[in-house]
Amino acid sequence: MQSLKTFSLWFIVAVTLSSLAGCSSWVYRINIPQGNFLEQSDVDKLRISMTREQVLYVLGKPIAEDAFDKNTWHYVYSFNLGRKNEQRKSLTINFENEKLVSLSGDYEQPEEFNTPLEQ
Repeated sequence: MQSLKTFSLWFIVAVTLSSLAGCSSWVYRINIPQGNFLEQSDVDKLRISMTREQVLYVLGKPIAEDAFDKNTWHYVYSFNLGRKNEQRKSLTINFENEKLVSLSGDYEQPEEFNTPLEQ
């Protein structure tokens, strides 16, 4: 009889713990930043007619290069995906003849972007 009570107690504990494991709001999830974290001060260093090497030096390697258009680079950053305080930012850079011609995305274009570095 004692073993039946012990088995019942362990069964109840196991069912309760497995039920609680299904509550995803109780599970701790690590915040893992993914992609290229850029600040506006980094983007402010970009100038028209910069070479690819100069852009790499300022921003680092892009998270994605367009497979169909080698003249487009994508810098994407995400943090806390699927949560209330989710953050996403992107920057797209375009080249022509190996020189920077435009940028677009979630960052402001630098005031001096249209002034080449040589001036």
